[in-house]
Amino acid sequence: LYEKQYPLVSALSRPLIVKHQVAIARQYGADGIAHGCTGKGNDQVRFEVAAMALAPDLELVAPVRNWGFTREDSIAYAAEHSIPVGATKEKLYSIDDNLWGRAIECGEMEDPWAKPPEGVWQMTRQTRTDPSEVTINFESGVPVGIDGRRLELHELIIELNHLVGSYGWGRLDMVENRRVGIKSRETYEAPGALAVMLAHADLEAITLERDLQRQKIALEHRYAELVYDGLWFSPLREALDAFIDSSQRPVTGDVRLALEANRCYVVGRKAPLSLYDYGLATYDAADRFRHADSEGFVRLWGLGLATWSSVQGPGSEV
Repeated sequence: LYEKQYPLVSALSRPLIVKHQVAIARQYGADGIAHGCTGKGNDQVRFEVAAMALAPDLELVAPVRNWGFTREDSIAYAAEHSIPVGATKEKLYSIDDNLWGRAIECGEMEDPWAKPPEGVWQMTRQTRTDPSEVTINFESGVPVGIDGRRLELHELIIELNHLVGSYGWGRLDMVENRRVGIKSRETYEAPGALAVMLAHADLEAITLERDLQRQKIALEHRYAELVYDGLWFSPLREALDAFIDSSQRPVTGDVRLALEANRCYVVGRKAPLSLYDYGLATYDAADRFRHADSEGFVRLWGLGLATWSSVQGPGSEV
């Protein structure tokens, strides 16, 4: 999650687009590729940096940026040349839609105080209020099924988008830091992606050793920054992949999510390699924890702080 919220709806798709764009350019012997991004957004960075990594010899053309087009100019140009676009002069929204989610910006939402119109939401229109549950099945960190039904990843995301989105859950409204140095108000809806990430993090909590889990969380933020900043095709991203692949070996199991109106939350989890030990965690008669060991541990754990306090801190005369 970029800045702890954004599941990289648009950013994840750009390197894939460029990969195929470069392949097509090679197929036809083209000496350049183009994109329709403005000079203010992140996507110009993502498209061009990815292309520079894959095909530094190709010329990069950015007509919207180079011609100084406004949003209205782009809409007028598209209409004049019979290019189908969803935006109109009345609804100047910039919308990016793919399997992982949907991004909506511009229009009246450029005022960070303005509430997004209900009509901008499509994937998260609430049509259900009856409580239900769904279980997501994972193997080595990868979601592989729903309620025990094995699914291809794209099928799983599509199904969760419909199910979770029908409860009106999965919306984001945030101000994020763009790569070009400005803050931008962004709205997203990604019910399937956010549900998977919620369940996955919970399964990691029961299967990963403490220090590994903490380091994984720390590196997630760096990984998200790399993707957001257009550095998918970078040696650091590849190196982080090796760490993540290793960390996911024990992350196999099931996570049960409860769905209610505008809510999605974890209510259960289980894993064959779970590190949760009932005998160590319980306070009832089955308790196997050696309470007497805690006294010495606490004394040693606080020894350095006690020494500081007596010499320099509250326990001293300094």
